[in-house]
Amino acid sequence: MSFHIRVRAGALIIQDASILLIEFNDKNGLHYNLPAGGTEPGETVIEAVKREAKEEASIDVEVGSLAFVYEYAPHLNNNKYGNTHSLGLMFECNIKVGCIPRMPAKPDPNQTGVKWIPLTELDKVLLYPNMKEHILAYVKNRRNLEIIEEHHLEEYIIT
Repeated sequence: MSFHIRVRAGALIIQDASILLIEFNDKNGLHYNLPAGGTEPGETVIEAVKREAKEEASIDVEVGSLAFVYEYAPHLNNNKYGNTHSLGLMFECNIKVGCIPRMPAKPDPNQTGVKWIPLTELDKVLLYPNMKEHILAYVKNRRNLEIIEEHHLEEYIIT
């Protein structure tokens, strides 16, 4: 059985020992997500991170290294988040000077807030997906992967 894999891009924003999360209240109750979403046709993952941060938290970000990769395979998870197989690329980001996270003018229908959650209180919130331990381990160890974008590579000179 083959699946189309949707590519999602997200921002991991840590500042002053807190993490920026997007708050939602829907049929699952009050929960949080990293600012993230699917890439659009013709958009790079870096562009998608910037767009999602702007759309969900009204901020401009500088996109850094790849922090971690998250895969959701519906057939292995009883379709708990739907039936679309997805691969999430989460990048360490910094908020550009002068930007203050806030609710966007046109939030997603179930979005109720943009919140800084202290890392020491991360275990007290419902985070989808539940990658709290991975976030805390990342903050402690800061092991990054560089993303290689073809358009930045040196061209071969063929003679």
